Amino acid sequence: MEDKRIIALFWARDERVLDVVREKYGKLCRRIAHNLLGNAEDVEECENDAYLALWNAIPPARPDSLSAYLGRVTRNIALDRFDRRNAQKRGGEMAELLPELCEVAGGSVEEAFDSTYTAELITAFLREETEEYRRLFLRRYWYGDSIAALAAGLGCGESTVKMRLARQRERLRKFLEKEGVSV
Repeated sequence: MEDKRIIALFWARDERVLDVVREKYGKLCRRIAHNLLGNAEDVEECENDAYLALWNAIPPARPDSLSAYLGRVTRNIALDRFDRRNAQKRGGEMAELLPELCEVAGGSVEEAFDSTYTAELITAFLREETEEYRRLFLRRYWYGDSIAALAAGLGCGESTVKMRLARQRERLRKFLEKEGVSV
């Protein structure tokens, strides 16, 4: 079913739409949540919370891309759950991931991505990157894929992936500084 039809079902308050969304986008939600949380129970709760948030947001929202909208909702819920779960103890892949971008973005990652101006600059930066580097950036910093998963996908070693990401973060830092963002 097309996104426009799914959104129309939300506006009609047809509860069957949740089954359609789960069927079409459930794998995407679970992947995002799993990469950030790594716990099956948390992933399931996060996915269900994302569907509830979607139900409450549409209407009045009418997103152009339902997958991107739901992906962002899921990611935000997973980040909130991660923060609550790890308030005292920091560990796991996400604890390693956030400081990587904080080095470049200055401040918190959430502030960097939620800032419209900074988000536009990151988008502009990614447009200048090769397709391979765009995918690497998004898989690491949006979907939260592990270094090992990225290395396997690229067919190279983990140290190669780490170096590519470090160089990419440095290019991003320089790009942001050039555009007047204090880093």
